[in-house]
Amino acid sequence: MGPVGSKAMRVLRALATTLLLWLVALPASAALLPDPPAEPAASPTPAPAQTIGDTSVEGADERIARRIEGIFAAVPALQNVTVSVRQGVVTLDGKVPTPEDIGRAEQIASRIVGVVTVENGIERSLSVEDSVQSLGGFSDKAANFVKMLPLIAAALVVAAIIALIGYVLASSTWLWRRLAPNTFLTELISSAIRFVFVIGGIVIALQMVGAGGLLGAVLGGAGIVGIALGFAMRDTIENYVASIMLSVRQPFRANDWVVIDHYEGRVIRLTSRATVLMTLDGNHLRIPNSMVFKAVILNYTRNPQRRFEFELGIDADADPTMARRLGVEALTKLDFVLDEPPPSARVEQVGDSNIVIKFLGWVDQDQADWYKARSKAIPAVKNTLEAAGFGLPEPIYRLRFDPNMPLPLRNVTDAAAPAEPKRPVAAAKVEEPSERIAPDAVIAEMVEKERKEGPEADKDLLDSRRPVE
Repeated sequence: MGPVGSKAMRVLRALATTLLLWLVALPASAALLPDPPAEPAASPTPAPAQTIGDTSVEGADERIARRIEGIFAAVPALQNVTVSVRQGVVTLDGKVPTPEDIGRAEQIASRIVGVVTVENGIERSLSVEDSVQSLGGFSDKAANFVKMLPLIAAALVVAAIIALIGYVLASSTWLWRRLAPNTFLTELISSAIRFVFVIGGIVIALQMVGAGGLLGAVLGGAGIVGIALGFAMRDTIENYVASIMLSVRQPFRANDWVVIDHYEGRVIRLTSRATVLMTLDGNHLRIPNSMVFKAVILNYTRNPQRRFEFELGIDADADPTMARRLGVEALTKLDFVLDEPPPSARVEQVGDSNIVIKFLGWVDQDQADWYKARSKAIPAVKNTLEAAGFGLPEPIYRLRFDPNMPLPLRNVTDAAAPAEPKRPVAAAKVEEPSERIAPDAVIAEMVEKERKEGPEADKDLLDSRRPVE
């Protein structure tokens, strides 16, 4: 499995472990948390203010007190609250474990029929015993969690079965290789199938234990995290998308001589992250696939015929037509220059001191090295033109002096002795060795060796069986 598949596996395992921990902890946390307060009922249309009678019903205060005391006796947190009633006014005293119990006691007392108002004198108890008693509800919640353990176990089994099915389908590489054009896409499809089945199993398990709300929160948080990671890892994501597109398009072959933007070399391999080149001086060059996908690619290997060109200057008063004809004849006599397309020459520009002529010729790169052919063609044309009497002048600059302005020159009293002329040096006759024009296979052999024995030999996405785009 490639680096992408292993990374995807690690991410999936971490995600599955996290969600399973949430799954196990959800019932416990739900059981340990206090019950949410009931939503207040919609308040009815306010009734007209009631008038308090000037006389009270006999025994009403005792009845109200007994009713409130009976209710408080049934509530463990309110058993220590004392109640006194006089003329419908209820006075509450005592201590309760939590501040919520203070408000609850007042609410209960105010709902009794005949109560005019409630004077709440209840305080929170700060004793250790009362605080410990307030935690008694955790035992009930722990018991509820124990009761849910069979359901949690069943949900985990269902999630494991669904994930196992996904792993089995993902392992059917022979099927995905038929659908995908290369191993890189096969690994991506397999990883995507495993991810979908694992997430599906977790979703079903959460639905079984009644944690659908948690699922929505997790998905919402995952969406936000995904957006943040997308911006942070934009270059990495772009690189992987470009790798997929290049593996499908196949823009070049192994050992092709290419120029990607201004990077030149022979292609070693295409990996899931970069395109590896062997430069013409034998160095490795890794170009990110995102750059390769957007770059202008020049492939010299696709067409074996390649044109070379060079410029030569002749005297300004010379005949450019004759120079062109002689230069083309010199190119034609070279064995490595193709007859079709034929060599040619054209006047490039006319300067102050020379006429620049551009000579063009074609070679077969399978039979002749382009650089060597051009290097041999230039002296052949130059020697032909010089033998015919054409000069190859240097640039000439003309100086003009103002006759009305004196020259800043001083008189020289002692004339310098003329320099002794240099003795001509006899040119040694050197036998020019016959230069080998055949293509140099050193770089190509290095590329083939690297493809067979390199550390990434099994990670090449180039497929010679598929056509080049």
